[in-house]
Amino acid sequence: MLLWLTQFLHQYYEGFRVFQYLTFRSILGTLTALGITLLIGPWMIRKLNQYQMGQVVRNDGPQTHLKKTGTPTMGGALILTSIAISTLLWGDLSNKYIWLLLIGTLGFSTIGFLDDYLKISHKNPKGLRAKWKYLFQSILGLGIAFILYFSAQTPAETQLIIPLFKHASINLGLLLIPFAYFVIVGSSNAVNLTDGLDGLAILPCVMIAAALAVFAYLSGNIQFSQYLVIPYIPGTGEAAVFCGALVGAGLGFLWFNTYPAQIFMGDIGSLGLGAALGILAVIARQELVFFIMSGVFVMETLSVILQVASFKLTGKRIFRMAPIHHHFELKGWPEPRVIVRFWIITFVLVLCGLATLKLR
Repeated sequence: MLLWLTQFLHQYYEGFRVFQYLTFRSILGTLTALGITLLIGPWMIRKLNQYQMGQVVRNDGPQTHLKKTGTPTMGGALILTSIAISTLLWGDLSNKYIWLLLIGTLGFSTIGFLDDYLKISHKNPKGLRAKWKYLFQSILGLGIAFILYFSAQTPAETQLIIPLFKHASINLGLLLIPFAYFVIVGSSNAVNLTDGLDGLAILPCVMIAAALAVFAYLSGNIQFSQYLVIPYIPGTGEAAVFCGALVGAGLGFLWFNTYPAQIFMGDIGSLGLGAALGILAVIARQELVFFIMSGVFVMETLSVILQVASFKLTGKRIFRMAPIHHHFELKGWPEPRVIVRFWIITFVLVLCGLATLKLR
């Protein structure tokens, strides 16, 4: 929106040309989203408390979590509002990826809103039934995957890029649709499973989004993409503005969500942010690198799968409780220790992902 205004004003004053630079707009997007989140955050916390939109805690979880009952939830609405406003202000609204990211993120967040609302209104931590949640996620995930496939204009947009090897790729063709669906829906649920401790999920989302901003920017620049031997995909660079907004909004939310949390993001935040990261990975054609960087999310998801499978097959549990962050809590780790160590792991994995740009 402001991009169009600055393009118009550029003809009257040369200084407005700086707003045409993608890197500058990405920084402005980050700062705008951060400012909005910090400004609106206290007001939203008061309103959520006023309307008694408090967290419903599972009785079978760690006993230390019972004191969190009643903490305002659905704070993901704050993150999404900041992302949407910042992206609309600084993004190129003629770019298809901007709209796909916004619509996809808000769509998955709507599912999360229904889940949160049912939990709060019925005082039941189960919320939306799993089959309905998965159905709605599947419809959205497949819709986005279809759009990405049928709007592809270059061969690179339907290829699976193999990191660490030059010119190594697999032409997925129609298989891009189920593959993209798996990445988007899987990422959405993985972040949702991870969001169980104060700040545990949001900072990894921020770090991964920052890394994907780098990949998107480089993929959208023909000179950098040729130099680094990564696919050139026109228009993907604009996704860096969305990533910047996500980083700013996430850091702003962490201000209130850090231990002990004043507000939780809820499913409205975790489902939407997870889907956003998955869509970004597919757009930049870096799904395998995304898998590496999302190691904490993958570990959390696998712990649930292994726990369920082991109990059904043998009647025994592998972990004291799943997802795995609860396992460490029940082993006696203080909550802040679990959170910070998972953050450190994510930081290392994100650096490993970025390193693949040169290790080819």
